[in-house]
Amino acid sequence: MTTIRVLIADDQMMVRQGFTVLLNAEPGIEVVGQAVDGLDAVAKTTELAPDVVLMDVRMPRLGGIEATRRLTEPAGATVKVLVLTTFDLDEYVYEALRAGASGFLLKDASAAELAQAVRVVAAGDALLAPNITKRLIAEFSRVTSAPRAPLKDRVGDLTERETEVLSLIAQGLSNGEIAERLVVAEQTVKSHVGRILVKLGLRDRTQATVFAYETGLIRPAGY
Repeated sequence: MTTIRVLIADDQMMVRQGFTVLLNAEPGIEVVGQAVDGLDAVAKTTELAPDVVLMDVRMPRLGGIEATRRLTEPAGATVKVLVLTTFDLDEYVYEALRAGASGFLLKDASAAELAQAVRVVAAGDALLAPNITKRLIAEFSRVTSAPRAPLKDRVGDLTERETEVLSLIAQGLSNGEIAERLVVAEQTVKSHVGRILVKLGLRDRTQATVFAYETGLIRPAGY
């Protein structure tokens, strides 16, 4: 079994040590380092090459959002970022998702939830409970000041079916649920998802969901 290498970035020593103990007790997961702020996280990611970085949002010198952007933007970057937060509705979390994070986890998560989150993200999947995904992104996509390109300019390369699949991804449906909704094979949905990510230059389903809201393909409830 391949061991998942984890770096923990948090300015609170007790949080770092607590998560280290919990994760090192899990089979197939090893904490290879700790970082005290965003700059330290970027440096140690280069040095230690972790698969997953657990990233606190609020840290001195360089916060988690900018650190996430620096880790995920370079071409060929493979490290996954899992944002740590105290509250599930947090504007900073939304900004972190826009910056390239693959998901987020509450700091009071259980050991089992923490380990599962690391495994999911390391496998290349996005980690956001569907109900929280929709609530979080809908809440902050409507208040963001970022300019929106016309929808047709952003999704023009997608086929009608791919646009439909993107819309369902943004509504929090899994591949299996999308396959059931469209009455197609799950493997067909997986192929559509892969092409959508490639065509739009997105990293994962979380980024696809953010994209769908920001382009107006999906509108927040009541808007």
